[in-house]
Amino acid sequence: MIPVLRTKRLILRGAVMDDYPAVEAFFKSDRAIGTVGKSDNTADAFRRFATFVGHWHLMGFGWWMIEENNQPVGVCGIHHPPQKQHMELGWSLFEDAEGRGIAFEATTVALDYAKTFLTPSKLVSYIYDGNIRSERLAQKLGAVRDDQTAPHNDAVYAWVHPLGTKE
Repeated sequence: MIPVLRTKRLILRGAVMDDYPAVEAFFKSDRAIGTVGKSDNTADAFRRFATFVGHWHLMGFGWWMIEENNQPVGVCGIHHPPQKQHMELGWSLFEDAEGRGIAFEATTVALDYAKTFLTPSKLVSYIYDGNIRSERLAQKLGAVRDDQTAPHNDAVYAWVHPLGTKE
């Protein structure tokens, strides 16, 4: 079961089919370039959407839909696919959702969830070099950029989140 997390104005919850049009629009837009890449077809966009649910079932943790005023406005969560060296806290906002503190509000509760229930030995956010908004958010969350690029992509740096233990 995917836990539901709440903030003052947001609900983080599992994805449902009604979310798919917003997710498909995101993956087919230029906004997806800084994540897993822009998708050029519906089948690929749906596979990506399905991973939001599938990761929870396979790993016991995953991505939440970020809901504001009964509308999906983005995604955030913790994942660890095989190609990534470390568990990752990630986020993406949909069109018109930036600039209102939504990503910070959502990732703060997701980070707390990871620290409390997942207790990773290391938690990172993989961010494309030069993605200023995501870099600033990672810094605001207390993360520090690693000197080396990520093993899975040399255009990406790992931003390491403090976990309250010696790393």
